[in-house]
Amino acid sequence: MARWALWPLLAFTVFMALSPNPPQMPIDRMGDKFTHMTAFAVLTLVARMAYPAMPAMRLLERMALFGALIEVFQAIPELHRDCDWRDWVADMAATSAMLALTGLIGRFRASLR
Repeated sequence: MARWALWPLLAFTVFMALSPNPPQMPIDRMGDKFTHMTAFAVLTLVARMAYPAMPAMRLLERMALFGALIEVFQAIPELHRDCDWRDWVADMAATSAMLALTGLIGRFRASLR
């Protein structure tokens, strides 16, 4: 089920990140970095559920590449978006935090067995 959810979430993230005039979302009031962190935390959680056997470092690598590509494409002037390395740092902070949290939950669940 999570695999079916991951791909539309990735597509939605790309649309929101690269659209010259993305639709306004209620979360926008919290600020750009909060939006980035929320998106990448959700993506990481769903990716972790979709591919539980994938090593955490590989998932971190994939999310880092995804976030970096978004920032590179946002540098295209015609998109009227801002490329900011701090957005990528926010993406990676959220990804790392979610991987740590899911790792702790996994260890806790294993200890209950």
